[in-house]
Amino acid sequence: MQASVRRMGNSAGIILPKPLLAELGIKTGDAVSLTLEKGRRILTPARRHPRAGWAEASKAIAAAGDDALVWPEFGNAGDDKLTW
Repeated sequence: MQASVRRMGNSAGIILPKPLLAELGIKTGDAVSLTLEKGRRILTPARRHPRAGWAEASKAIAAAGDDALVWPEFGNAGDDKLTW
């Protein structure tokens, strides 16, 4: 598969064909990592923090009112006899 270098503003870039993006697991807007190994350019999806986006997702869940406990609170047998 070949591609040509194109002008993009003051820079240059290569348009990646859709099948190649799909094989790499990359979509428009994703960050990628570029490295150079023995004269070859290596393009890989950038590593994301494992919990990236969790804060925004939890805020959206709370805003939708869908943040109730999945398992209601429950105690252990004999908790009613404990004194503090």
